[in-house]
Amino acid sequence: MAAELTAHELIAKHRPTLDQALEAIRTRAYWSPHPEHPKAYGEHGSLDAAAGKAAFDALLGTRLDLGQPGTDDWVGGEVSPYGTELGVTYPHADIETLLPAMKAGQRAWQDAGAETRAVVCLEILKRISDRTHEFAHAVMHTSGQAFMMAFQAGGPHAQDRGLEAVAYAYVEQVRTPDTAEWTKPQGKRDPLALTKRFTPVPRGIALVIGCNTFPTWNGYPGLFASLATGNAVLVKPHPRAVLPLALTVGVAREVLAAAGFDPNLVTLAAERPGEGIAKTLAVRPEIKIIDYTGSTAFGDWLEANARQAQVYTEKAGVNTVIVESTGNYKGMLSNLAFSLSLYSGQMCTTPQNLLIPRDGIRTDEGPKTYDEVVADLARAVDGLLGDDARANALLGAIVNPDVKARLEAAAGLGEVALASREISNPEFPQAVVRTPVIVKLDGAKPDDEAAYMSECFGPVSFAVAMDSAADAVELLRRSIREKGAMTVGAYTTDEQVDEAIQEVCLEEAAQLSLNLTGGVYVNQTAAFSDFHGSGGNPAANAALCDGAFVANRFRVVEVRREA
Repeated sequence: MAAELTAHELIAKHRPTLDQALEAIRTRAYWSPHPEHPKAYGEHGSLDAAAGKAAFDALLGTRLDLGQPGTDDWVGGEVSPYGTELGVTYPHADIETLLPAMKAGQRAWQDAGAETRAVVCLEILKRISDRTHEFAHAVMHTSGQAFMMAFQAGGPHAQDRGLEAVAYAYVEQVRTPDTAEWTKPQGKRDPLALTKRFTPVPRGIALVIGCNTFPTWNGYPGLFASLATGNAVLVKPHPRAVLPLALTVGVAREVLAAAGFDPNLVTLAAERPGEGIAKTLAVRPEIKIIDYTGSTAFGDWLEANARQAQVYTEKAGVNTVIVESTGNYKGMLSNLAFSLSLYSGQMCTTPQNLLIPRDGIRTDEGPKTYDEVVADLARAVDGLLGDDARANALLGAIVNPDVKARLEAAAGLGEVALASREISNPEFPQAVVRTPVIVKLDGAKPDDEAAYMSECFGPVSFAVAMDSAADAVELLRRSIREKGAMTVGAYTTDEQVDEAIQEVCLEEAAQLSLNLTGGVYVNQTAAFSDFHGSGGNPAANAALCDGAFVANRFRVVEVRREA
């Protein structure tokens, strides 16, 4: 097909950004090409706030025709956590038609080379970035995130993670040269001489299984890592969060076609209610890579049953914060209150267990008992969320009835230190908005262990009284080893406790944040610098992003001949 965008043009346009991304993952310093502030958009072809909202509104009640082959039905049914029926329908695919069509364009995509693939991916990301306001509303009304979080996490931060994956993919593919001349001396005989060619070869079709809470942030790393390494990508969104990824597929197909490649390298697999096509697709012989974010049960099933594929999972864990001592008591309380409240705790990185010595902690305000620490934290959360407008902007909406049920059941697990309350949202009266609950538990009571040793996804945290800091460290070790953790936090001014916590996290491969009291929170990570997950404990078998996340999406095939 004729290319509207040549490789030369795309390299000239995007190579400087790729080089900056390569430098960022090398130095781990702060960098982002995607503006976080909504007012930064509206020039150079990007949609401003009004145009983005209008574009989203225009999607409601429409059929999103992606022009992909094998469409045998139109499916939909998304209802916003804020109460709106989206009414968008998507192509339902006959897999027997779609999968062969996806494979047809792979050879040309493979032959294009690592640099061309990278800059095509960057053009996709640039066009998504130009529509950030539109995507923000799509993320908000499928995930329940408040608008500003949907804008940032679903927009620039997700785009950063996609670009980060492209950068790692490029590095791994160019690690081996395209060609080499090999000569081995033979003494008095003529040397042995070979010419060798090395080609990165994609595994096949990659399957991205999307999640409800962060459809773009969690979806983009796998999508772009696979595409940049030469694989076709089949995107299977969560049935309650189809729109953000369907829009993404649409942009990808548009760019691929404009660059002269087969648009069927990226397709959508939307499903009928209750169809459960992820299980069917996951074991298809054509599927060679799977990226999944979601429940531990299905993640474990994928790892056990999708034997033909390289499987990357982000599942669930029990995130823990040890509170042993602090030199900034007010800052600690403020930081923890925000971490517990953000997006109603519906993040895989939100702290759940707060391990506090029952004899209390040392602070810059003097000693504080266990009861005082818990009560002060409850007051900090109440203060943060006391204004309903501010609370709505932080909490967003409860994403599904299961989260609401867990929140309501948590109050029966122990002594309630902070009761959850209902907040009305004047703009979206049907939204279910709840403040966090904090429940006191005793680490020495076996009956309490079932609660704090299980993930309770949502705005639920447990203040667990521990006999000592040493016991807290050992419980931290056991919970990471047995249940996994996406994040670990700790507050301590004791050098020995600090070292002990670090040692546990190094041994059990968990990402640690120490003594956060300012504007950085344990449940947030920055692309190009922070690793999201480690791949080394049961919460996830991969990290976003590192070399291991991309290197096994392709293999290097060698052709050698005598010179």
